Amino acid sequence: MASTPLRYGTPITLDAARRVMAAAEAEAARNQWPMVIAIVDTAGHLVMLHRMDQAQNGSIVIAPEKARTAVDFKRPTKVFQDAVAQGGVHLRLLGTPNALPMEGGVPIIKDGEIIGGIGVSGMSSDQDAQVAEAGLAAL
Repeated sequence: MASTPLRYGTPITLDAARRVMAAAEAEAARNQWPMVIAIVDTAGHLVMLHRMDQAQNGSIVIAPEKARTAVDFKRPTKVFQDAVAQGGVHLRLLGTPNALPMEGGVPIIKDGEIIGGIGVSGMSSDQDAQVAEAGLAAL
């Protein structure tokens, strides 16, 4: 039997977003990784965006898109990255609007419901994901 899809809950509060952001930034700083970290609500609207010193300019666009993809499709962006890497029929994902197939975007889940998303960009995809997961641990 298939599992029930996650539901959208009440959007993330600014206070909760601050906690997630602080934990993500701390992980990036601990590793000396210049990152851009974005947090969006359940509609994919930006709640917070932090660009750490020396983060690459391109990540200012990529981080929010990773967060939106995670919220819009109710799953980590790594799912799309892995599918594209398999090639074949999975390459059709590259034509899917608003689906960024780069690891580093994760839904923010509280009490079994999606309340937002976090997207991180600036280093390798697995390092971006490590920072995002550190942010989630704050909740």
